[in-house]
Amino acid sequence: MLIEMTIKGLMVDPITNMPIVILRDAENQRVLPIWVGPVEANAIALQIENVAPPRPMTHDLLRNLLAELGASLTRVIITNLRDNTFYAYLELKRDGETLLVDSRPSDAIALALRAKAPVFVDPRVLEQAKSVDVSSDTADQERLQRWLESLDPDDLGYKM
Repeated sequence: MLIEMTIKGLMVDPITNMPIVILRDAENQRVLPIWVGPVEANAIALQIENVAPPRPMTHDLLRNLLAELGASLTRVIITNLRDNTFYAYLELKRDGETLLVDSRPSDAIALALRAKAPVFVDPRVLEQAKSVDVSSDTADQERLQRWLESLDPDDLGYKM
């Protein structure tokens, strides 16, 4: 059974200085960090902060395109984690038909925010993510794991 997650915010990994999207389940028991690129983080941050750019950004264009084609984003599903890479699908509805479109999780999350669609994660991904090798140094891995576990939603934020 898929687990619904909420997008709690963006942070910068203190070890790699890469942006991290923080997903958390409804019971606040599980946290899923997904490392993303700076461009994707900016697209997510703009929407989290309700900043409307003067012209449509790529994810705004995708949302508008879906609407013009009579499709809607019903949900995002993060389906897999292989070789430290997350995989996701956009679940679209059009004319009563469900379509699954392969997507990078960062793009899927940016689009989900704009379409106000929920994000779901396969429970196997949550289990696999516990052992993601984010650093070659064990001390850094342990420190980052403790840091992620201690996150307070009020501390989340990302500044460009």
